Amino acid sequence: MPSTQSGVSLIMVLLFLVAITGLTVWAARQSMLGEGMARNQLDLEIARQAAESALRDAERDLKNATPGVTLTNAACSRGSVIIPAKFDATCTTGLCYQNDAYYAASEWQHNSSGNTVNPEPWWPTGKGGTWNDEFKSKPSRTIATTTGADSDKCDFKGGVPLGTYTGAPVIRGVAIQPEYLIEYFKRSIPTRQESAVYRITARGFGYAQRTQVVLQTTFVPE
Repeated sequence: MPSTQSGVSLIMVLLFLVAITGLTVWAARQSMLGEGMARNQLDLEIARQAAESALRDAERDLKNATPGVTLTNAACSRGSVIIPAKFDATCTTGLCYQNDAYYAASEWQHNSSGNTVNPEPWWPTGKGGTWNDEFKSKPSRTIATTTGADSDKCDFKGGVPLGTYTGAPVIRGVAIQPEYLIEYFKRSIPTRQESAVYRITARGFGYAQRTQVVLQTTFVPE
């Protein structure tokens, strides 16, 4: 009597192949997801460190402004020491000033690109901030050339690119050099009379321009 084949073995083998293929695809996707997360985290850390560099650069700018002297590898000179009269509402050369009443009326929740209520300088451009994302309007400092680059743009408005006034070396591997804004306040400090207080806000960029980190610190001159 001839034997009959039901084909069950073939079906089982095909099911095992489908299962193994599914597991392989899932493992590959998990691996790619993990790699993407690691890459994003690295990009974020690079942006954070770039922002830290900009904070320190702003402090050097405040402390070491040398009248009429363009420092080595710097694109511009402050022309004179930084005094309150240099600060204005449009953040010319990164120096920002608004009175206390302006800040008291500032409303983040109501701000948008078409409706701004006393936007603070360090807010995103879409919220009315004054970073000035037209990077070509500012002195460019590239790895190839830094000294005196685009010196005709030294009257720019908005964020100050790293090293513009201090000559700090450019950072490699970032989409855009980190920037900072300096806000001027006058505050009563314990054991002192009224004194100048500066709020420094820095933003750093990662490998991609969309990766940004914003850091802030307060600087009180000694």
